[in-house]
Amino acid sequence: MSSETQKVVQFFKSWAISTLAVLIAVKVVHGIQFRDPGLLAPVLTALVLGILNAFIRPILVIFALPLLILTLGLFMLVINALMLCFVSWLMQPYFQVNTFGAAILGALIISLISGALNILTGSSNARFTVHRRPPPNKPDNDGNGPVIDV
Repeated sequence: MSSETQKVVQFFKSWAISTLAVLIAVKVVHGIQFRDPGLLAPVLTALVLGILNAFIRPILVIFALPLLILTLGLFMLVINALMLCFVSWLMQPYFQVNTFGAAILGALIISLISGALNILTGSSNARFTVHRRPPPNKPDNDGNGPVIDV
């Protein structure tokens, strides 16, 4: 498969994973809903979310860098929730996020589902390996063990 074909396949795989993650978030979080019962609204919502994450999210991350460092990256959840609210504003008649709390919970669910599915499908650069090491050699009990001073 050529490089261009692999990029297109990767794009559609990522889009499908995002669509599934958005659908799961809508089913789990009560403050997020689609107005249209069809599949077009979730597909377009995932596309708009992906486009905004590609272009606007890096700018927000740069401006919020001090907060990201201070909160050890937890502020990224707030940035993701803002992106979800912005998608709701752009797709007003079809996709709706009622509260910011629902947006935070939805962003958390979308992030977890997308991350897990990307790892399972091999779409992510993350690697997960398990190494089993032998137990450490136990020294003979000659009385030279740890000392506890009281």
